[in-house]
Amino acid sequence: MTDARPAHDTATADTAAGADGASPDYDALTRDIADVPAVEVITTVAVHLLSAAAVNLGLDQQDSPHKDLDEARKLITALAGLVTASATEISSFHAAPLRDGLKSLQLAFREASLVPDEPGQGPGEKFTGPVFA
Repeated sequence: MTDARPAHDTATADTAAGADGASPDYDALTRDIADVPAVEVITTVAVHLLSAAAVNLGLDQQDSPHKDLDEARKLITALAGLVTASATEISSFHAAPLRDGLKSLQLAFREASLVPDEPGQGPGEKFTGPVFA
């Protein structure tokens, strides 16, 4: 085993660090947010919420050590609000798969919960209405 470090592009590092090397030039490191279409931002955030909720539901692996239904409830509710509020703005093409994923998470939450919520009281159901299998 060696102590060698991988080589890196010094031009990129110098640009990122700024001319004086003290602070990074964030414009060189990031994509201008004004150039990102709203639909891309919304769907990216929704996918992150979907993924985080799935992990907190323990869907990432059998006997997951990450299972936390309280956290999953918060994430699913946030996702439901985002999907419901943005559906008319992002078109059915983008909203339909997000709604399907949301419903799957809501059903998985109901299945994982030891004390089931009343219909309409589950995570996100104030935005989506009651979810049934």
